[in-house]
Amino acid sequence: MSKLSHPRPEGVAPGNGYSHVVTGPGQWVAIAGQVALDADGNFVGVGDPAVQAQQVFANLDACLKAAGATFADVVKLNFFVTDIAYLPPIRTARDAYVDTTNPPASTAVQVSALFSPDALLEVEAYAVI
Repeated sequence: MSKLSHPRPEGVAPGNGYSHVVTGPGQWVAIAGQVALDADGNFVGVGDPAVQAQQVFANLDACLKAAGATFADVVKLNFFVTDIAYLPPIRTARDAYVDTTNPPASTAVQVSALFSPDALLEVEAYAVI
């Protein structure tokens, strides 16, 4: 069971699909930005943000497991997307992994480019276990 807390700050509008504040005791885990690369380093879902988001969250899940963590331990997700219109399919992929009643804090930023033109999104995660 997670020991994370999701306080609701007074005077701040509720987040739509994210928490403004997440706290908890434990060990800090930082997961580097993940893109839609498979285990062999090949892009998955070139041109398809939904397929890329599924691969990104599978990669995040594998990274969290390697650290002894799960998505229940994630306190913050940072999304970097080449088109903000990709957020709906990204949220669908996220919601398959994240507790939507107490979601992590999040930031979404549209960027002009990522390290490869095949990458449509990159997501980094922070967890406390």
